[in-house]
Amino acid sequence: MTGPISSEPNRIILPRTGIGTDVHAFAPADELRELWVAGLHWPGEQGLSGHSDGDLVAHAACDALFSAAGIGDLGAHFGVDRPELKDASGADLLAEAARLVRAEGFEIGNIAVQMMGNRPKIGKRRAEAEQVLSEAAGAPVSVSGTTSDGLGFPGNNEGLFAVATALIYPVQESV
Repeated sequence: MTGPISSEPNRIILPRTGIGTDVHAFAPADELRELWVAGLHWPGEQGLSGHSDGDLVAHAACDALFSAAGIGDLGAHFGVDRPELKDASGADLLAEAARLVRAEGFEIGNIAVQMMGNRPKIGKRRAEAEQVLSEAAGAPVSVSGTTSDGLGFPGNNEGLFAVATALIYPVQESV
C-alpha cells in the first residue's frame, strides 16, 4: 500500500472525504443584488438571496471541508446569527473554513465543486474561478458547471445548486 505513514509502525494514515451542498434562489427582480458565484462577480446578472453574498459554490466547498474534518457545517460556523457576516464574501468564508480545518490538524488535498443552473456560464470563467477559490482555500479547487436540461428550480431559472467534495488528510508531526 502507498500513502502517508504515521509514526506508529504499520499504520497507514488514510485521507478523509467530505461532501457539501448549497442552494440559493435568485433574489426577486425588485431587490437589486449583485451575483457572486465561485468567488467571482458576474456583472449584469441578478444576484442570489442569502445572508452572505450567496456564493453557493464557495459555501458548498466550505461544507465539504467541514464534513471531511467532522467539525459541523456552514450554519454552525457562519450562521445567520452572526450579523458581522452579513454580505460576507464566499471566498473569505472559504479561507476561514480552510483555517478552521487546518486548526483541527488536517491539510487539504483538494476540493471539487459542481454548480447546476442555466446561468452564469461557469465554463467561460472557470480558470479565474479556480484561481480565486484555490487561493482562498490554500489548496487546489476545481469548478465545473452543468444544467438540469430545463428540469426543477435550476432549469426554471429560479435558483442555483452546488455540490462539493473535499479530500483532507491528517498532518503528521515530524519525529
